[in-house]
Amino acid sequence: MLKKIFLCSISNINSGTCSEDCKFCSQSVKYRADIERYAKKPIKEILKEAKKFDSLGALGFCLVSAHKALDEKTLEFVCEISHTLKKEVPRLRLIACNGTASKEQLIELKNSGISAYNHNLETSQSFYAQICSTHPWSERYETCENVNSSGLNLICGGIFGMGESDKDRVSMLESIKSLKPVSVPLNFYHHNEALPLNPSTLSVDEALDIIRLSRKILSDVDRLMVAGGREITFKNRQDEIFSAGVNSIVIGNYLTTLGRNAYDDLDMIKKLGFDIATDTRVK
Repeated sequence: MLKKIFLCSISNINSGTCSEDCKFCSQSVKYRADIERYAKKPIKEILKEAKKFDSLGALGFCLVSAHKALDEKTLEFVCEISHTLKKEVPRLRLIACNGTASKEQLIELKNSGISAYNHNLETSQSFYAQICSTHPWSERYETCENVNSSGLNLICGGIFGMGESDKDRVSMLESIKSLKPVSVPLNFYHHNEALPLNPSTLSVDEALDIIRLSRKILSDVDRLMVAGGREITFKNRQDEIFSAGVNSIVIGNYLTTLGRNAYDDLDMIKKLGFDIATDTRVK
């Protein structure tokens, strides 16, 4: 049985400014979803968030920006944030999630103190064209390869409940496995009425089966995480994700949606008899 749970938190450092047409994403300007939009979150606010989640036991803190690729302005901004956070909250493992990126850009992030880069494949290569037309799946895969060659740890996952088939799910997980990530976030589609996709029809049991399938295929991954959509997908059965194979969760809010109160998550973990992980070497 799993004994330690790895906690990660998210900071949306740039919100709702993406020009891509990913049908699952409310941050695309194309769909005009009713969300908060801003170009840069103040570093003081990001630091406040980092200190809060550090005090709650999170080890991972992910700096997410809303655009297709890591441009030079964002690279400079993320490096500036990293330098600040490494001084103020040195225990936190900093993660960047800023779109497609070159090996040279990723090395610069690593030199600034970033430990890992999160870039999701989102779905299978064959299904991808049905959810995004403005950039190809191959660019996502290539960025993941760049992460591995840069010396950063790779975090790579996807989204379930977008209308993909069982075959698509297996294909995506096999593609993720080929990249050898240290952590895999499993996201479950959270519908926004402005988006062109239909709401997810996944039941709790189906979602738990997806976790079991993921753990089976990704048996060597250090951390299997349930991230976005956890609350709306698993509802009052969130505690069952751990027996299905998960050993990591996101606490706090997500990018444009609210998460469960962090103290409720901590209480759930305690009641299950698990400990909060205090380093990244979690099995």
